[in-house]
Amino acid sequence: MRLRFFREVPTFDFFRFQWATLGFSGVLVVLSLVAWAMIGLNFGIDFRGGTTIRTQSESAVDVGTYRQAMTSLELGDVTITEVFDPTFAENQHVAMIRIQAQDGQESVSQETVDRIETALRTVDDTITFPLVESVGPKVSGELIWTAVLAVGASLAAILFYVWLRFEWQFSVGAVAALAHDVIVTIGIFSVLQIRFDLATIAALLTIIGYSINDTVVIFDRLRENLIKFKTTPLRDLMNLTANETLSRTLMTSGTTLLALIAMLILGGDVIRGFIFAITWGVIVGTYSSIYVAKNIVLLLGVKRDWTKPDNNQGNQFANVDA
Repeated sequence: MRLRFFREVPTFDFFRFQWATLGFSGVLVVLSLVAWAMIGLNFGIDFRGGTTIRTQSESAVDVGTYRQAMTSLELGDVTITEVFDPTFAENQHVAMIRIQAQDGQESVSQETVDRIETALRTVDDTITFPLVESVGPKVSGELIWTAVLAVGASLAAILFYVWLRFEWQFSVGAVAALAHDVIVTIGIFSVLQIRFDLATIAALLTIIGYSINDTVVIFDRLRENLIKFKTTPLRDLMNLTANETLSRTLMTSGTTLLALIAMLILGGDVIRGFIFAITWGVIVGTYSSIYVAKNIVLLLGVKRDWTKPDNNQGNQFANVDA
């Protein structure tokens, strides 16, 4: 027996508010770009350069005391934040100290790190330093460029793949949906000021892969229906296809979210940004598979009969009503 959410194929009208949903997606993209430009991203040490020190103590973290102890070291821009996590023990208090890259140095020297540790131990003798990470400004600049290339190359490869497998309208819709997912995810990171580092780039690439998988499954069913129902209006076929694949979409996304939410709550602060990005991406990607990719294909129109050559392939059925 096959597990289904619905006993029969549902008849939801996903395109009843076609322009409203497409406009909402456009507004989300614009707001995300504005937030990115106005607020900026909270770049991690990977992209900013400098040193991150993770401290752990049996005593409660006092950010003001920590900062005062480090003032005499004259390290420039220093950010100290206390880390909260439900998995921490009652006497486990964690803080993250981020120090800007020093002039003329690729990273904070070991001597400077030792001075920081000595200074902090004067205010808390139970403090330990389980993690020290350093990235030079040159390396961080190269990482930013490499990250942009990775995301751009993945979108280009998917555009080419979908174009070969389907029609050019499908590839445009798919890539538009993926770009929507990436931009909106970056926007939420900007608004919430969640740390944006190499793990987040890995999450974005994961989102792209997950989202295109869902989109291609629905596109494949749509292509079958286009051949099977040659006279049915394109809008009705889109709705039929979305409803036929709805059970699969809900089960795939639902089971994925169950695991992600558990990791988001219990996985600890180290991977929280990565898991949050994927969780958000699964939700947005499921939405965009229908309300961005399919809306664009509906606007562009598609070929209805692959058995006959046509010099005007891809747009002759955009406005067919019968």
